[in-house]
Amino acid sequence: MSDPLGANIVENAVSFALFSRHATGVKLCLYAAADSPEPSRTIEMKNEGEFIWRAEVPGIGAGQFYGYRVEGPWNPAAGHRFNPYKVLLDPYAKAVSHKPDLRRVELFGYHREGGDDAVMDERRSDSAAPKAVVVDDAFDWQGAYKPAIPANELVIYEAHLKGMTAHPSSGVSMPGTYAGFAEKIPYIKDLGVNAVELLPVHECMDELHFVKNGLSNYWGYSSIGYFAPDSRFGAVKGDQVREFKALVREFHHAGIEVILDVVFNHTGEGGQFGPHIAFRGIDNAVYYKLQKGNRRVCTDFTGCDNTLNLGDPDVLRLVTDSLRYWATHYQIDGFRFDLAVTLGRAKQAFDSAAPFFMALRQDPVLRNVKMIVEPWDLGEGGFRQGGFPLGFAEWNGRFRDSVRRFVRGDKGQLAVMGYNLTGSSDLFKISGRGPTSSINFVTCHDGFTLNDLVSYDRKHNGSNKENNRDGTNENFSSNWGIEGPTTDEGVLTKRLKAAKNMACLLLLSQGVPMIAAGDEFLKTQSGNNNAYCQDNEISWLDYRLMETNGEFHSFVKKLIALRRRHPVFRRRRFFSGAPKTDGQAPDIAWYGAGGEGPDWNNAEKRFLAFVLNGADLKNGGNELDCDILMIMNMRDEDVDFPLPQVPQGGRWARIIDTMQNFPDDFLDDESAWQALAEPDLNVKSRGIVLCLGCPEKA
Repeated sequence: MSDPLGANIVENAVSFALFSRHATGVKLCLYAAADSPEPSRTIEMKNEGEFIWRAEVPGIGAGQFYGYRVEGPWNPAAGHRFNPYKVLLDPYAKAVSHKPDLRRVELFGYHREGGDDAVMDERRSDSAAPKAVVVDDAFDWQGAYKPAIPANELVIYEAHLKGMTAHPSSGVSMPGTYAGFAEKIPYIKDLGVNAVELLPVHECMDELHFVKNGLSNYWGYSSIGYFAPDSRFGAVKGDQVREFKALVREFHHAGIEVILDVVFNHTGEGGQFGPHIAFRGIDNAVYYKLQKGNRRVCTDFTGCDNTLNLGDPDVLRLVTDSLRYWATHYQIDGFRFDLAVTLGRAKQAFDSAAPFFMALRQDPVLRNVKMIVEPWDLGEGGFRQGGFPLGFAEWNGRFRDSVRRFVRGDKGQLAVMGYNLTGSSDLFKISGRGPTSSINFVTCHDGFTLNDLVSYDRKHNGSNKENNRDGTNENFSSNWGIEGPTTDEGVLTKRLKAAKNMACLLLLSQGVPMIAAGDEFLKTQSGNNNAYCQDNEISWLDYRLMETNGEFHSFVKKLIALRRRHPVFRRRRFFSGAPKTDGQAPDIAWYGAGGEGPDWNNAEKRFLAFVLNGADLKNGGNELDCDILMIMNMRDEDVDFPLPQVPQGGRWARIIDTMQNFPDDFLDDESAWQALAEPDLNVKSRGIVLCLGCPEKA
């Protein structure tokens, strides 16, 4: 099992290796072109043990198109769907020639017109099937190396590869491509973020219903090639491998990490009536988790009709080989695992000690790579926030929901906000993890944008052609008086201040903040909260909004700079809140509206303040910082808040007040700071105030 699978260039030849446990024969087909109706050469592969079929072909090299025909039983009732008439994509393909067009009926292993998956289709798929491409892994990294940014220093920017530059306003020379994205690196660096999380860039496919409706699987959560960068983002046809490596290289030259959103919970082949593209025809009963009582049907924890069988060691090998390949040959810094609860269902129920998690923790390469999970799926017991093991950070969905509700003015949010603001110790401490296990976000690709979160009470997904049934109905949003676009200045002012409040809570909380691309200038999707199929201006970033919302962009940029300037916002350990025996102030102190301790369990309370002691970071070093006072008043009336003492002495200087207009809402110039002389501070209704207490500024 030590020899690599896939197609690998050796001296004057290419070595091919394919795993299939139940196959009775495998043919390697070489093609002169991606759409050739016949192979130029067919080679019988040998089963050399451990269910691995091999062939070495001299005289060929990089750029060679190839596919496999796999023989075996056609017995869907037993889970076997071998069809020797279908050309199959190598699961280890490092590049893919093109995307399958599922209007081509010959791509299906059964006779699709008859609608009965028990009847094998005998039409050849050579011209329609996507082909694997032999790749030379050599690349000049020009001295670029992984930045290795500590987790507590991260500010993540989640972006779609094409959507970042596809709009004409992006101003790049090659919009919607890897190369075009590289042209936006100076913009990203200037914003202040130091990690980019890319929506899936594995080779993917469009399901049939997208094609019929004139839509596409824009987000790309339908992988068919776990080693291949998506061909749709290449500026030059067939050059996607080099172009994506060049993009990562330029990010690393800029000191920015690259995190990939990866989809190992299911594939794009769908369920029993899906096409024969790769896994299904190579060994359906191994690659997919099948129902115990009906092996014709895949188990489905994802809503996508199939589930990869990570309880099988050879499927687990595929996934770990893929991750290791991207971490080494592409220098990828981290991975975000889509619907990661499914990855822990080695049997049926979720297990935090499942083989997948243990394999990654023990791997000498992968244990040094950042690992982020989406801690839920659609199966029974599928919400497992806080339930993942050491080494894995989690998208904090509770942070998202409660921040939205707190800013909206909902009752009963005080206690959960206390946990959110301090890194969610109630979720992560029990497993031995720290604040950086919490990936904090208010918005992401899935759901409303920040602008739409404060502009719509309900979703508007009609353009998805699903009668507005898709997308969540539970958005915890508010239109602040009018649904959608408006010229009402009063409503617009409320919306802007709510957006500023959420930006403050995101970027000034403990944990790792993640910003959805375009939120920094209030991107809109016109109320669509599920734009997964919209490869158009609904999803693309419109940089003309930088002119309209430039002051908000400046506000977000200042928040990021403030966070990166002050280590007190970036603790690696949880607060204790305990009084010190030496008389020093605690690491954190909480206050209610009258200066007393908060009434955490009173659902009516919507005011919260805290002081962070900048001299008590407990980060294992000798860092000192300013003291911080943050006041959050989500009540319907102003509050005269009695200012607490500054732990290190001196007086407070107010630098942020979200109720003020630009530019007085953020005084980032130290020369403009003025110490607060009065004992009480008037905090406006629905406002957030941040004060610094540096002794030298007293």
